[in-house]
Amino acid sequence: MLACSGRRRERKKRLRRPAPRHSGAPVEEGSMTPILLVPGLLCSEEIFAPQLPLLWPRGPVTIANTLAGDSLAEIATRILADAPPTFALAGLSMGGYLAFEILRQAPERVSRLALICTSARPDTPEQAAGRRKMVAQAHKVGFERFCALGADALTHPSRKGDPALNALSARMGLAVGLEGFARQTEAVIGRPDSRPLLASIAVPTAIIVGDADPLTPKALSEEMAAMIPDARLVIAEDCGHVITHERPDVVNPAMAAWLGV
Repeated sequence: MLACSGRRRERKKRLRRPAPRHSGAPVEEGSMTPILLVPGLLCSEEIFAPQLPLLWPRGPVTIANTLAGDSLAEIATRILADAPPTFALAGLSMGGYLAFEILRQAPERVSRLALICTSARPDTPEQAAGRRKMVAQAHKVGFERFCALGADALTHPSRKGDPALNALSARMGLAVGLEGFARQTEAVIGRPDSRPLLASIAVPTAIIVGDADPLTPKALSEEMAAMIPDARLVIAEDCGHVITHERPDVVNPAMAAWLGV
């Protein structure tokens, strides 16, 4: 997701448990599962804010640092160094690309997998050129202005100009910064094709996508669902790429089912 200026301190986020504002039956301690959430490009931990009241009662939540490295392999290695011994893994967009890299490096540590608005395919040369053009545009027009327009480019048409989503985009950008954006972009461009990995995934897998996602169209999620054994595909209607904030009413039940609760 696109956002605004500043530099995020390079560290992983281990979130404090929020006040119990959630509803529903208590979860038995024996069913607690550590959960590792991996944000997308130009996203901070706030991208998962609507899901935290659901997730925290079910296990300690860690949100990965996606700025500590110049390649997806390096970033994933550092994420694993800070992660629990085993965990349920959820990645959004670029976070999905990192989830695949985590699976390459330490498949035995992943107990469940959620792939949210992402793809197993590598960038085409045209897509890579488009990404670099976006970084150049951010330099040209000013990062703050660039970020302010980010949400409108990624959300469902019915949410264009949504002040809450535009403010979210700006706040998250302040946590990542232009330098972080450029580094993440190059890491994403250099990612491998993850489709050969899919058939070997043997953990409960949820694939969640918006029906109008302009960045990772639902056909890419359908492709992954067809290749991962027993994967569950959830498509949110009237939804773009910022699915965790656009349609938490779809994402949260899907994640609850994914966790088996």
